Amino acid sequence: MNPTWQLQTPIEAIIFDCDGTLSAIEGIDELAKNNGVGEIVSALTAEAMGKSGITPELYQQRLDLVYPQQKQVLELGAQYYTQRTPDADRIIQLFKRLNKSVYLVSAGLYPAVTLFGELLEIPKTHIYAVDIHFDAQGQFLDFDRSSPLLHNDGKREIISQLKNKYQNLLYIGDGLNDFSVHDLVTRFVGYGGVFYRENIKALCEYYLTAPSLAALLPLALTAKEVSLLTPNDQRLYEQGSATLTR
Repeated sequence: MNPTWQLQTPIEAIIFDCDGTLSAIEGIDELAKNNGVGEIVSALTAEAMGKSGITPELYQQRLDLVYPQQKQVLELGAQYYTQRTPDADRIIQLFKRLNKSVYLVSAGLYPAVTLFGELLEIPKTHIYAVDIHFDAQGQFLDFDRSSPLLHNDGKREIISQLKNKYQNLLYIGDGLNDFSVHDLVTRFVGYGGVFYRENIKALCEYYLTAPSLAALLPLALTAKEVSLLTPNDQRLYEQGSATLTR
């Protein structure tokens, strides 16, 4: 008998949030620590992700405090990858082998998120984030104020566009701006393996609390797809299933 969570229709595209989901860090908070404003910026981030949601005003407030240099933002991309959540690489490759499109949608800074995504072999055309502008000396100038991702419903706008291409989508994320897409996708999965948020958990049918993303596999694959897994992939699948049934 198939478990109650197993999908009957294949998912065509998997969409990952970045900060606190695909990577175990909040990028802006890491930049803030390096520039001596860690405590105030992390408090603003926690408020946005768990309670108030993201706004253009908050986005500007954090960047004005951090005032990041271009070099720091590019270094952040490598840091995202170093701090990637357990099994992220394997799971993305597995989805690609099963012919699922993989996307990265983030309110983070585009140069860093793009570098991270490319290290995970996610196509650049499948990466959405907020662009940032620097002067010739690499000093912070401004950010893309027209980006929909500055708003709490920005991810809804992007997912709505993707629905024109894919009928069945799965989205995984950790914040309020992620949950805003839940009614647009075939399956929404909340992730609390890095930042556990009780109020987000209460909203989600599926909420992962283990650090590894392995539990995403049983929530994303049909029985037929499971039968196609290699022995190594099968072990990862079973590891994820075990965390769902505890």
